[in-house]
Amino acid sequence: MAPAATPTITVVTVTHYGEHVIGEFLAHLPPGCPLVVTDNASRDATRDMIRSHTPLPTLITNETGRGFGNAANQGLAQATDSDFVLLVNPDAKLRPDCLARLLAAAERYPQAGVLAPALRTPAGDWEVSHDVDMFRRAEMSPRRVDPEPEGDISAGYVSGAAMLVRRAALDAVQGFDPAIFLYYEDDDFCIRLRRAGWQLIRVADAVTDHVGGGSIKRSWDKHWEKFWHMAWSRLYIEQKYKGRAAMWRIALPALLKFGLKSPLYLLTDFRNKGLRDAGRFCGTLAYLMGMKSR
Repeated sequence: MAPAATPTITVVTVTHYGEHVIGEFLAHLPPGCPLVVTDNASRDATRDMIRSHTPLPTLITNETGRGFGNAANQGLAQATDSDFVLLVNPDAKLRPDCLARLLAAAERYPQAGVLAPALRTPAGDWEVSHDVDMFRRAEMSPRRVDPEPEGDISAGYVSGAAMLVRRAALDAVQGFDPAIFLYYEDDDFCIRLRRAGWQLIRVADAVTDHVGGGSIKRSWDKHWEKFWHMAWSRLYIEQKYKGRAAMWRIALPALLKFGLKSPLYLLTDFRNKGLRDAGRFCGTLAYLMGMKSR
């Protein structure tokens, strides 16, 4: 019997003002895998650092940011001939044996559309990177502390920080929802994969170090923008899967809560809680007014 062919893998990442993390990311790439980078309007040294990498990656440059999901879809479109896509954030550092362990898990679990590694913080602590389906989270205590799983686990959700995605699964769901600019795109992706019959496996012995938030430009406007998009995307997901009435049951309390809190916080804590809740209020209002997430 002829030996099984080695699966082909393309690494895909999305950057945005990532000069502080991209060097470590490139240094920890698995050897022999082509790299596709979609850069969203970086004006720092990110692109120059990518262009100096050997072998030269495929670099897609967006002069206007297109958000994570749409930029990821641009990269995924360049990897249609690969059996797997390793979709990973630039603030992650793959350990040397991580990819091999993910591929071994893909052999063990042929119905796994996504194989996700365990994530570690810079301090070496484990980072929660899996959860139940997002619609079940409201049923659970927000203060719950789950122990780290001792073995592989089939989850309702795995983090988009790092995931090995089977090409057949990608084709089944056609990548990320283009309507979502930022936030909850990985939740939506996981929901659609599971509804298409694929499993999401968090692989215990595959480990990736994750800086967390290291691929985002830090400024007051980005802080506001983050919560604007979180509010908008949450309502979009609710309406997409549960209907308009369910969306309104979330939107109205949010509009009242953040409409009352944000003026007070803006006077007393402008850069943190003030901008956060103002962003949430405006994102909620924008969705209800029919504005697109851009």
